[in-house]
Amino acid sequence: MSRMTGWEAAFLAAAGVVGGLTGSIAGLASVATYPALLLVGLPPVTANMTNTVSLVFNAIGSVAGSRPELADQTRSLARLAPAAALGGILGAVLLLSTPAEGFEKSVPFLLGFAALAILLPRGEDKPHPRRRHPATALAEAAGVLVIAVYGGYFGAAAGVLLLALLLRTDSAPLTHANAAKNLLLGTANVVAAAVFVVVAPVAWAAVVPLGLGCLVGSRLGPVVVRHAPPGPMRVAIGIAGLALAVRLAIDAF
Repeated sequence: MSRMTGWEAAFLAAAGVVGGLTGSIAGLASVATYPALLLVGLPPVTANMTNTVSLVFNAIGSVAGSRPELADQTRSLARLAPAAALGGILGAVLLLSTPAEGFEKSVPFLLGFAALAILLPRGEDKPHPRRRHPATALAEAAGVLVIAVYGGYFGAAAGVLLLALLLRTDSAPLTHANAAKNLLLGTANVVAAAVFVVVAPVAWAAVVPLGLGCLVGSRLGPVVVRHAPPGPMRVAIGIAGLALAVRLAIDAF
């Protein structure tokens, strides 16, 4: 796509705002942005790569909005970010070398499990998690790597999977887990996007309006999470994840 109409650009910008908002809150950005790219005429593989590049702006906005919650997580994020970066690269390479159908039938089950993990009570939230067993830390890093591979490969609801992992392996509150999710998923998106920019067809005419919309929406999302009651917010994210799992299962089977 070298050119698009003003209406198509406006549509993508609006989808970007919705995607940025839902992505920075619940990790569901691609639910809004990827279908929007298909609707303006991009083929699926090009739409997937263009979506990943556009979500770099989502990472910028969500991380900027999450700075207060990220300030006391420097050590754990420095440990997990390399796994996210490696996973993003591996996912991008997989997408370029294999068909995207591979994950489609497993994603609904993974997403449904993640949504249930978010909904299940975890006990009291603590803003400063205690030191964890090395095996737990290793398992967490491995989980981040696997989810980042999926994020670089296809990405729909990767944020829900990552948020569920962080909530279950850490004792931090939802606001802190969501901020960490934004940074780690953003890391995976950025490195995957870098691969696509170099070796794959990216529809830049679509990236500009969609990315700018993502930037606006993602900047607002952390503010919503910061001021919303954590219990109802977790329930809303979990229910949205379950609804999406059902929809993806219907599409896949």
